Amino acid sequence: MVSRLRSLDYKWFVAAAFVFGIFMDIMDSTIVNVALPVLGKDFRAGNNTLEWVVTGYLLSLAVWIPASGWIGDRFGTKKTFMFALAMFVTGSALCGVSQSIGQLIFFRVLQGVGGGMMTPVGTAMLFRAFPPAERARASVVLMIPTIIAPTLGPILGGWLVTDVSWRWIFYVNLPIGLLGLVFTGLFLREHREEKAGSFDLWGFLFSGSGLALLLYALSQAPNDGWTSGIVLSTGIAGAICFVLLIIAELRVAEPMLDLRLLTDRMFRNANLAFFMSMGGMLGVLFLLPLFLQELIGLSALQSGLTTFPQALGMVAIIPLAGRLYPRTGPRRMMALGLTGITITTALFLLVDLQTSLWWIRGIMVLRGFGFGFMMIPAQTATFATIRPPDMGRASAYFNTNRQVAGSVGVAVLATVLVSRTTTHVAAAVAAAAPAARQAAIQHGTLLAYHDAYFVGVLIAAVGIAFAFLIHDEDAAETMVVRSSGRKPEPVAVH
Repeated sequence: MVSRLRSLDYKWFVAAAFVFGIFMDIMDSTIVNVALPVLGKDFRAGNNTLEWVVTGYLLSLAVWIPASGWIGDRFGTKKTFMFALAMFVTGSALCGVSQSIGQLIFFRVLQGVGGGMMTPVGTAMLFRAFPPAERARASVVLMIPTIIAPTLGPILGGWLVTDVSWRWIFYVNLPIGLLGLVFTGLFLREHREEKAGSFDLWGFLFSGSGLALLLYALSQAPNDGWTSGIVLSTGIAGAICFVLLIIAELRVAEPMLDLRLLTDRMFRNANLAFFMSMGGMLGVLFLLPLFLQELIGLSALQSGLTTFPQALGMVAIIPLAGRLYPRTGPRRMMALGLTGITITTALFLLVDLQTSLWWIRGIMVLRGFGFGFMMIPAQTATFATIRPPDMGRASAYFNTNRQVAGSVGVAVLATVLVSRTTTHVAAAVAAAAPAARQAAIQHGTLLAYHDAYFVGVLIAAVGIAFAFLIHDEDAAETMVVRSSGRKPEPVAVH
């Protein structure tokens, strides 16, 4: 059996190993949130302590994502990927047996070590294995876990927490991770970069500290306010670390986080458009479950089933997007996808407490179409001009960008929601009769959600502008039309 599998094209082994890792990593980021209320009851922990179950994991990611590119280049992508899988599985198992909230937070940090290295190293392996002409196919592979994991997480998590045990939201990673470890060990080849350079200590310290401080400030801002002491101090400290990072990395021949890659027009502009799309997507995905559960009164499982159709829309559109990419190019596809995201976000302004769930599901399907059109060209074109030796560091930057984008999107929309809820509820209650107080609170909260969705519209609209900065000719090597019986032919870009 193993010998038969070995006869297959090697790049598909890399793709399969990548799917194991990124699926666990992305699903974990959504499945844990569902269990927080139950964790609070079981461990008798307040919200300020509970948030560290999420924040501790994010801060660990922040330290290890930037370093992952150099680690993979220096010690080998196979070894690094297997180490990341092992750390994630071990952390998951330990989280499942935690006997206190302190233990759970510590083990989540261990999980983050694996999660922070798994996706960047896996992405670098994937795009090294697929030549430029086949990068669109690689992006389709990358999209599979990206689509399914964040939408499956709340559904699976809701069911496990309700009918089984919260511990199984961590145990569910074990069979996937162990299978991924065995598969990677059997079928993947080792790859090192001869010019990985020595360990960049200052780059590691400034990137890890800066990103961790920034993410912490963003996670605290919605509840504490942007002008609170802890948010201002950690935000400013993070900004100072980033300034020092830029100074340090531009003086090093082989930096850990290669900022010189941003001089590449394709890489820079694609990352800008990707930043806005991810910020808008994850920001709205943060708002919608809150709206469905806290305002409409759905269960976690019902909420997950209502948001799940976005994945169906993405699955349906991906084959078409993959076929269109070589002929259409990234510029128009990304602009069209972001336009779809902008319009569907605006449609939530029409949603109220009486809106049919099928209307919401329909919007989510359309959002899936938009994200499919955006993500395929974004993930294909971003690395179009990156040389194989730089792929590890480029992947680390790309995934750092993704993590920050999601945190910024959630922080900004959550802040708008919190601040506008206070304003709208106060105004609605003041104008309402005592008997209509509850209805006034609901109406004020609904208006706050609409304000937050409007900000999501603005974020996506800015992404459209960035998409138009992209030049299709920069991605020419990835735009290849395949015809049976003939060699691939590059598309003429005008």
